Amino acid sequence: MPGPAFSPFQMIGIVYAFIFFLLGAYLWRKRLFSRKLWYLLLVVSALLGFLIFSPVLPFQFQELILQLGGGSAGFTIIAAAIGIALFLLLTYLFGRQFCSYLCPVGAVQELAHAVPGPKVPVRAKVTLTIARWIVFIIIIIAGIGFSTGILAILGLRQFFTLTLSFGFLVFLGILVISVFIYRPFCRVICPVAVFFQMAAAFSRWKIRRTPACIECGKCEKACPTGEAGKEDRKSECYLCRRCMEVCPKEDALLYGPPGEGEGPAGGK
Repeated sequence: MPGPAFSPFQMIGIVYAFIFFLLGAYLWRKRLFSRKLWYLLLVVSALLGFLIFSPVLPFQFQELILQLGGGSAGFTIIAAAIGIALFLLLTYLFGRQFCSYLCPVGAVQELAHAVPGPKVPVRAKVTLTIARWIVFIIIIIAGIGFSTGILAILGLRQFFTLTLSFGFLVFLGILVISVFIYRPFCRVICPVAVFFQMAAAFSRWKIRRTPACIECGKCEKACPTGEAGKEDRKSECYLCRRCMEVCPKEDALLYGPPGEGEGPAGGK
């Protein structure tokens, strides 16, 4: 996304994210999106983060805030705002495809969580949402009021550019936490996740229960964010497929528009 120190090579990441956002939604809809494809895209997204530092929307959002705090305006601000708005619109339409497997920051956390080890489920959604808003406000105040980039302090760019520094070690620590706790950066620190969470809560296409659901509760136990409940809005659904993989009933969980699921439970 255009911004300070923006390189034309970074546009490759933006185009990649846009294409595979739409392609991913199509494959989900056609029931062709597999766990193997998901992991492949996670690896590609992570590599893009290391190679061209794109598409890293959290950092670009922070750069946008720093520009606003510095009183600068122009093409870079407009382009950054349009880019973020585009992915928000796509999230509203098709769910959190970008957060799931296209964001390099989310990808490295997801890959870290796949490392064998004890998993600590943290499903306190209200508490995490409040914490996310507090961090978001801090990022805004630090950027506009003090021209300080919180994500820079946390080593986001240093990690992906392999620059050994204190910040690099901080983000590496976040990744270590990711082995045990699901996506701590995405669920608490990421500034754009504030908007993606709201967009996903009202997304048109999402994972929905159908009348085939027998309410066995297996999906709810498997969901790392606690979003598989019958009344959950899927605002924190990262489309990880864990709920579908443990579901014992065929077609009890489907990805699609309103009206395709959400029927009475207990159907055969």
